[in-house]
Amino acid sequence: MTQALATALFQPARIALIGASTDANRLTARAQVYLRQHRFPGDLFPVNPRAETVLGEPAWKSLRDIPGPIDFAYVLVGTEHVEAAVADCAAHGVPVACVLADGFAETGAEGAALQARIVAAAHAHGMRLLGPNSMGVINPPASMACSVNAALAAETLPTGRWSLVSQSGSVMGTLLSRAAARGFGFAKIVGTGNEADLSAGEVADLLVDDPGTDAILLFLETIRHPEHFERAARRAHAAGKPIVAYKLGRSEAGAALATTHTGAMTGSDAATDAFFRDIGILRVDMLETLLELPPLLIGARPPVLPRRAVRIVTTTGGGGAMVVDRLGVLGIHTAGMVDTTLAGARKDTVATALSEARNADDADVAIAVVGSSAQFRPQDAIAGALAATGRNPIAAFLLPEATASLKLLAAAGIAAFRTPEACADGIRAYLDWHAPAERPVSGDVSAAAALLPAADEAAARAVFAALGLPNRAVAVDPAAPPPLSYPVALKAVSPAIAHKTEAGLVALGIADEAALSAACADMTARHGRHITGFIAEPMAKGVSEAILGYRRDPLVGPVVVLGAGGVLAEIYRDVTLRRAPVDRATALDMIAAVKGLAPARGYRNLPKGDLAALADAIVVVSRLAAIEAVSEAEINPLIVLREGQGVVMADALIATS
Repeated sequence: MTQALATALFQPARIALIGASTDANRLTARAQVYLRQHRFPGDLFPVNPRAETVLGEPAWKSLRDIPGPIDFAYVLVGTEHVEAAVADCAAHGVPVACVLADGFAETGAEGAALQARIVAAAHAHGMRLLGPNSMGVINPPASMACSVNAALAAETLPTGRWSLVSQSGSVMGTLLSRAAARGFGFAKIVGTGNEADLSAGEVADLLVDDPGTDAILLFLETIRHPEHFERAARRAHAAGKPIVAYKLGRSEAGAALATTHTGAMTGSDAATDAFFRDIGILRVDMLETLLELPPLLIGARPPVLPRRAVRIVTTTGGGGAMVVDRLGVLGIHTAGMVDTTLAGARKDTVATALSEARNADDADVAIAVVGSSAQFRPQDAIAGALAATGRNPIAAFLLPEATASLKLLAAAGIAAFRTPEACADGIRAYLDWHAPAERPVSGDVSAAAALLPAADEAAARAVFAALGLPNRAVAVDPAAPPPLSYPVALKAVSPAIAHKTEAGLVALGIADEAALSAACADMTARHGRHITGFIAEPMAKGVSEAILGYRRDPLVGPVVVLGAGGVLAEIYRDVTLRRAPVDRATALDMIAAVKGLAPARGYRNLPKGDLAALADAIVVVSRLAAIEAVSEAEINPLIVLREGQGVVMADALIATS
């Protein structure tokens, strides 16, 4: 089934163009124009009920009139006619139909209902749907340009061994033209549009099995069906085919919708980073990097314990300094730089220096920086880079606009960057690359799930305790306080007030029973109608405070969050995320990544905190991933006591959907 789908999608022998226009200047005529311009070798069937011919070729009144099977149908009709056209394709036994029109789920409830109907019509007959709002499929090696993208007006269609999956149709053409300017092309290009059926992840998964594809590039506006991306990424890693993503959404516009500090500090983009890291997809921040990075990855594996350092050999002092500067901003150290400016770009000099850089034990990557000679003497300028040998990978940054040198480096399989920013972005992405992580299991969480919903802090603490996190707090009756080990911290229980410190519902250092009763009375006098009870626990002085949170991200699913805690947590946003659940090794890695937890790690001979207990707490909270009803949860602060003494929940919150 998968192979049949891939063949129909990527290499159809018989294509129907439903709604092909007789006017060569119209958008709906372009697919036929481009298929013929780039010499599609298969059979083409333009369908137009009002014409005898379309652009000089016989037209067909309907799909039913075409003899024999159709492998791929491009539906070019207006939105109001798409439903009938898709139903005709499905009934005719077409395996894949692609819909160009917009006006579906992106427009609101009515469009979403229409989109749902066309998907149902397709699936009723086993047909798969690409789009709506899709600019089609391009297979340059097979001379198949079934798309309306204007970039295909180019005289030639360069081929290559990287494939592109784009949710944006215009970006398909952008990357096609930018790649051609660098002297290379693609193996496959697919526009997924709205992804009513076929998702970018599912198309990427099909490309893993494509013998003509060595790397898969993704341009994403969002993530739909994360399970498809995970399957594709794991299979691609096993096949040695890197997946590189450029995803929009670095802004924090959605943070205001979060329930907890955790949600406000992370947002979906941070969760996306954690998701990509976990499944082994590299994420780049620049569109240029998406095109320029793949040669560094093909045939390589994710670096193990990278030093996050490079060595640079440059024929231009200024160009080398640019790269050093941009790398430093991203936290990548330059272990050494050899400046051959006075010696020039002589092959032997540069090759020797680069070979030493490629064999250096203190660096992960060697970078060749080439000056003006790259523009005027391309063969000489890059000869040293081509001749260099060693175990570490090599990349290049060309200071001038040097198309010929870029093409020569690309042909040699060396990643070449046109700007220092893209060079640094590419090296950073390579050093952040991880193999797909094993997925730990959450274990039995039924006891915790049975305690939901957790409307207040006391209930949230009970859920965390059921998961395995110690809870030292007890309920307090102001009229008859239980025996307590004073001094204690007192807190009012109120499902209506989330942040109790600001509301004056927390009292610290209460010395005795009389002070406890007085504090309860004071809180009741000010917020009595919102208070449902009181809890108290012994005062704890730790070596550090953490915020430990969980959220079920709407795009990628469960993540666990660790950061520097307390009242300033949301200001500093010193956090790290991982997909949930996590194992203990991952939890320890998270602890090492938070700068604000340095005191607990024994910074400058300070007393060490109980990092083992903190790691256990991270694992416990991450087990919420197995409880679908939990949307967000948080412990802030989680007090880290001295080594061997554990951790203490000072506040707890669980939100359910």
